[in-house]
Amino acid sequence: MPLSLALSSAHRTRFRPAVAAFGDWLAAHRGVIQAIQWTVVAIYLTLVAVPAFLPLPPNTAHLWNNLTLAAQFAFWGIWWPFVLLSMVLVGRTWCGVFCPEGALSEFASRRSLNRAVPRWLTWRGWPFTAFVCTTVYGQMVSVYQYPAPVLLILGGSTAAAIGVGLVYGRNKRVWCRYLCPVTGVFNLLARLAPVHFRVDQNAWAASQHRGDHPAPVTCAPLVPIRTMRGAGECHMCGRCSGFRGAVSLELRPPGQEVEQATPERANAWDTALILFGLMGVATGAFLWSSSPWYVEAKQALATWLVEAGIDWPLTQTAPWFVLTNYPAQNDVLTLLDGAVMLGFIALVAVVLGGVFSVLLAAGVRLAGSWSTSRFHHLAQSLIPMAGVGVFLGLSANTVTLLKADGIMVPLLQDLRAGLIAGGAAWSVWLAWRITAKWTSGARQLPPVAAVALCTVIAAYGWVTLFWIW
Repeated sequence: MPLSLALSSAHRTRFRPAVAAFGDWLAAHRGVIQAIQWTVVAIYLTLVAVPAFLPLPPNTAHLWNNLTLAAQFAFWGIWWPFVLLSMVLVGRTWCGVFCPEGALSEFASRRSLNRAVPRWLTWRGWPFTAFVCTTVYGQMVSVYQYPAPVLLILGGSTAAAIGVGLVYGRNKRVWCRYLCPVTGVFNLLARLAPVHFRVDQNAWAASQHRGDHPAPVTCAPLVPIRTMRGAGECHMCGRCSGFRGAVSLELRPPGQEVEQATPERANAWDTALILFGLMGVATGAFLWSSSPWYVEAKQALATWLVEAGIDWPLTQTAPWFVLTNYPAQNDVLTLLDGAVMLGFIALVAVVLGGVFSVLLAAGVRLAGSWSTSRFHHLAQSLIPMAGVGVFLGLSANTVTLLKADGIMVPLLQDLRAGLIAGGAAWSVWLAWRITAKWTSGARQLPPVAAVALCTVIAAYGWVTLFWIW
């Protein structure tokens, strides 16, 4: 059964009262949510800060008896992969109920200078730019392996979130809305979620007509509640549930928001993040350290440099906060290593993103007259495949950390194959649903085939990583 039909209308109707009641519970129990948030903040700050000042764990250390390894597993084995998964299942509930950065930024905003958000800060390219820069820099300093880079990157991001909160807005999450390195990713994945806060325009208008004057609701992530049309920006905190009798938590077919995307909801920056960010940069970042192509390119370049009498790139290193530099762990990147790594990630991103773009553009053109909005809308059908790829890459850290302690994940390869197949099938189904909005019959085949070919190419990268290399 297609994913978008898995949640039938009858089931949605059956569970609607319970789902709406849970949304109202969120609105009525802000104290409980704040207690959860501050508990997560305390755990987060401990795991980010303390390991950076401890000795690196010896070879005999385990997850259960070493704080550094425990923190590493918490962040890269559990937090990141399963937070991404939660976006697809329950929207941005992590952001509104659990996220420590969001809670700290909003807390700081209560005492902010309350300055207006400047135009440069609202640039729509920040989510893409921040994601790419953070992903690449994390690879340069081996953020998945060492606690000092974790403190630098995650701690630095948290400090920036607090700083933005102290300057802009009042009781808002300006950082989360515009600058958080993963806000764009969360926005895209949440569009697949089967739950969202729906605004009933008729009920809203009727409330105004009656002259109702309910207490105002402050939306921390700056979403205009009355015109809210999806789950991408909504943090699912529940504060607006029941407002004017028009806002309620409801079920919906998974992926419906992607199918019904308007030109504003399917734009060039979203396309860049999907094709060049999630399916390009992230893929290169996860593949380079295992790739024989990386090794061959580095060896070829090293040979050329030696023959040219240029030795310093092969021996020169950089501080740990520029390139990985841990001699005691026999883990040091030279300038040559770093340059080839950056070149590898850039080449993968440009080639894959370019190929995906060409295929989608050709599919749109073969289905009729060219339309930029149709191209961007079709690109959104690849969100499931892009999300599966990032989840597979991050969960590989989970598997590695567990394996180091002798814990094997049962049916691992079968689970990976199932995720790849499921992501590809969902993307192809979304492509069919999307193209049905502007063409029909045989004309749907070229764009759907283009999406299918994109999923095959994307899958090949993960097949090489998990089954060939």
